[in-house]
Amino acid sequence: MLTPLVRAIAVAAPLPSLGDNTGDLDRLKKALAPQLSWGMPVVPYQRLGKVAERFRAAGFTGAAIVNDMLGTPVLVDFLPQLPPVLAGMALDLGTTHLEATLVDLTTGAVLARADLENGQIRYGADILTRIHHAAKDEGLAELHRAIIGSVNDLALELSRVSGLARAEIRALSVSGNTSMVHFFLNINPHHLCREPYIPMVNAPDPCLAGELKLAIHPAAPVWLLPSVGSYFGGDLISGVLASGLDQQAETCMLIDVGTNAEVIVGNREWLIACAGAAGPALEGGVARMGMRAGPGAIEHVQIDPDSGEISYQTIGKGKPKGLCGSGLIDLVAELYLTRQIDIRGKFRPQAAGDRLIQGSEGYQFVVVEGKNSADGQPVVLDQVDLDALMRSKAAMYAILTTLTNQVGVAFADLHRIYVAGAFGRHISPRQAIVLGMLPDLDLAVYEPVGNSSLVGAQRILIERAARERSLELVRKITYLELNVNQEFMLRFSGSRFIPHTDHTLFPSVPFFDGD
Repeated sequence: MLTPLVRAIAVAAPLPSLGDNTGDLDRLKKALAPQLSWGMPVVPYQRLGKVAERFRAAGFTGAAIVNDMLGTPVLVDFLPQLPPVLAGMALDLGTTHLEATLVDLTTGAVLARADLENGQIRYGADILTRIHHAAKDEGLAELHRAIIGSVNDLALELSRVSGLARAEIRALSVSGNTSMVHFFLNINPHHLCREPYIPMVNAPDPCLAGELKLAIHPAAPVWLLPSVGSYFGGDLISGVLASGLDQQAETCMLIDVGTNAEVIVGNREWLIACAGAAGPALEGGVARMGMRAGPGAIEHVQIDPDSGEISYQTIGKGKPKGLCGSGLIDLVAELYLTRQIDIRGKFRPQAAGDRLIQGSEGYQFVVVEGKNSADGQPVVLDQVDLDALMRSKAAMYAILTTLTNQVGVAFADLHRIYVAGAFGRHISPRQAIVLGMLPDLDLAVYEPVGNSSLVGAQRILIERAARERSLELVRKITYLELNVNQEFMLRFSGSRFIPHTDHTLFPSVPFFDGD
């Protein structure tokens, strides 16, 4: 049985009379209380008049709209009859892109999906730039207005697709990193990037949509998934909810790579987590031809070891526009296996042949000629892009090894490794192993879990247990701060080779010594 964040409950109250002078709201609460096992309802001040007026106008019979705010029933509206659909919006509040679904709160069915670019990008492509922008006179207000505007645009698109008015969206759950939540709530993010990296708030209490000027029903509850630290946000708490990592008897790992690489290890008894900057080169933020995993992005690459011929697949099957993270990983792994790059990630001109040309900033490897691309421009991999990927892959493996070493868990002890987001949906674990980005394990250990941030937000909308678990997880998780961790820096240095300085860690990957 679903226990949604918002419920519509049928109510029929006795009519007032000279012998019964109970106030309208008191009458409604008294009639409603027997149907609420979770306590006597309360009515927010800003909803007092509206609820009372609508209850009387409906003839004291109809449907009460009740929000479940941290276990307290909050009465926010009254309708003449039960609504045909009670909808809630689940939001993945990403740094570069937002993705949302509209969910039927009574059935759990997804009614519509939408996504768009984060409107804050005009103030900075990365979080650090936006935090610095927030320090300007109107900077924080600009960032807040931009993200609220983007969420409202998403709500409008969900409304269009579903045929429901935006005012019929009765709940919003938000899953995002700690910085994005600060921008969303108009809270100063200054200390997030400064030692000791303490947020203004980790677990913000729910509020009403009208308080944030969101263009959905003004009494819709806004539930934000809590964070654990400055670099460990509610999006990873969502990932835990989606994967069930916190309910596993065996020790497992969750990896979510986006703007940062966020990793958590544990089981139902204990959880330890950390985050680090390993994602930008994989998300389109560093490579010149890098792009988000969308239509036209090259997601898989193969190079024939004999002929050197390149074949590739794009998302949507159209002409290529660029390389998404999985395509970049595939390409570099194939270049290594065909010895066109060395263990340092440097091009080997004698092996790369005619596809290697001299660009303005060094060598460029032509993946797709201009005549075969979507815009007539060749899709290339620069040496600077390759260097960025080498740093990202080194950071990724260093994060994983530092975290597991903290608790004395070997990679071979992991029952399952859940890989979240577009990274998990499109990546070939085998090629990531070749690069030394992921540990050399049986491929069956790796399990993609899609956009776990959005899945977790959807569960918040329809399961009280998920809401309770999200708050418990903050208290249960031990967070390791990598910004001041010397072990991480040492492991990072050792990981800046393909597959690794210690190639015995990757027995299944061919090792090419020398040039």
